[in-house]
Amino acid sequence: MKSIARTTLPTLCVMSALLLGACSGKTETAAPASAPTAAASAPAATASAPLQPVTVTTVKAQKRDFPVNLQGNGIVTPLTSVDLRSQVTSTVAKLHFSDGQFVKAGQLLITLDSRTDEANLAKARAQLVKDQAAVADAKRQFERAKQLFAQNFISQGAVDTAQTLVESTSASTVADQAAIDASKVSLSFDRITAPISGRAGVVNVSVGSLVQANTTSLVTITQLDPIAIAFSIPQRNLPDALAALKAGGAPVTAKLADGGGSFKGRLQFVDNSVTASSGTVQARAVFANKEGKLWPGAYVDISQTVTTLADATTIPQAAVVQGTRGTIVYVLDDGKARLQPIKVVYAEGTEAAVTGIQPGDIVVMDGKQNVRPGSPLVERAKAPAAAASGTAAADASKAAASQASGTSKP
Repeated sequence: MKSIARTTLPTLCVMSALLLGACSGKTETAAPASAPTAAASAPAATASAPLQPVTVTTVKAQKRDFPVNLQGNGIVTPLTSVDLRSQVTSTVAKLHFSDGQFVKAGQLLITLDSRTDEANLAKARAQLVKDQAAVADAKRQFERAKQLFAQNFISQGAVDTAQTLVESTSASTVADQAAIDASKVSLSFDRITAPISGRAGVVNVSVGSLVQANTTSLVTITQLDPIAIAFSIPQRNLPDALAALKAGGAPVTAKLADGGGSFKGRLQFVDNSVTASSGTVQARAVFANKEGKLWPGAYVDISQTVTTLADATTIPQAAVVQGTRGTIVYVLDDGKARLQPIKVVYAEGTEAAVTGIQPGDIVVMDGKQNVRPGSPLVERAKAPAAAASGTAAADASKAAASQASGTSKP
């Protein structure tokens, strides 16, 4: 009886507990024993993985004077070009030059038929001789009249008349001399000379051709040495160009588009207005052209130094990153990459003058596309040593594997 009572009492207790749970309407589910282990591993799974080292090449920012050059296109234009025309209507008597010949200022080029002008000059000279004889006769008459007046043979009126005759005939000689000078001028128009030194173009007339005064174009002479190149300057660089012009003209370099050579000149002229449609100002530079390689109308590439940025911080343009964050560079700081915003002041060729970093800062150049802020950086100069150590480790692991496989065989 005692054993039965001991067995029944625990059973009754369990049944009572089940009845109480059913009456309350709530059941409790026991947590699995593995739940604490999964909860503990969740933070480790969500934690970010560490950044991997990136192999890059670096360069130090330099401090130096950085010239600001303007690049553009220009057209070779002559400083002077003259279209020769005759000032008198006549026929060509003789040509003293040929097409394309280089001529000097004052050189005789064309002789026109001058027979009419020579005849007019001879006529004017003859008239001068005639009037000079009349003046001499009038002076003799005047002297005789004065003597007769002293002897009371003629009146004062007769003396005055003789004096008037002397003055009028003297005035005639002055007019004759002017006519002679005019005839000489007309005669000089029959000898056409070069007004400037330069190269003659195509001769448009031949011997016997009739030329009309101020109408017929005889030939065009173009000055080739020195010669000018016309180009445009952006409006933002106008103050620098004017300052350089005031200081004696900034140096300008011209290169022929076909690779025919490079030429050095100086800025000579800046126009007095800005072209509204393009926002540029017309300018002109002068170049020595003794060899005649710069030809009018040719296109050239222009490079002009308008100013110099003193003590500028320069880096390669390959180190500059343009992105949504703006213009930046990655700086090597204590073995890691630091994102540094910069401003490009001026860029030319492979270099750029910037602000935002200091001379001596080490910036990333090659490999920057794989760099993130905080990435560990390995300079490429150190990469061979790392590769050697990696190769040695690989060889060691291979040897160990081989040894393990050898011991496992019977």
